[in-house]
Amino acid sequence: MEQKIHQGRNVKRFREMLNIKQEALACDLGEDWNQKKISVLEQKDVIEESLLKQISAVLKIPVEAFQSFDEEQAINIISNTFSDFKDGASAINLHPVFNPIQEVLKLHEEKIALYERMLKEKDEMMTRLEKLITK
Repeated sequence: MEQKIHQGRNVKRFREMLNIKQEALACDLGEDWNQKKISVLEQKDVIEESLLKQISAVLKIPVEAFQSFDEEQAINIISNTFSDFKDGASAINLHPVFNPIQEVLKLHEEKIALYERMLKEKDEMMTRLEKLITK
């Protein structure tokens, strides 16, 4: 038995994950939209492709995500993955992939470089202004 993908429910899931209210989505879709229409849309099993493309552009999520995301399938994959681990091993990696301190230092260095460029530009501008004044 093939399980149908509920596209409206997928729109709702992704909208909620992005913390976007129905009113905000309606506003982004245009004047013809309101909160009630979004609510009705999220109850539809199938949504027209042109409308899915509009929603995709607003939410910045590929159309395919709305057309193929199946929550039950995702839950099954996750539960099967976790049940494969024995002896207290876990599939969750609690160590960050990046070093947050390094990222902060990188941002700080970029900020200093930007500040130095701005100071250099200010000095150049002051020199040009002084030349204009002394003419």
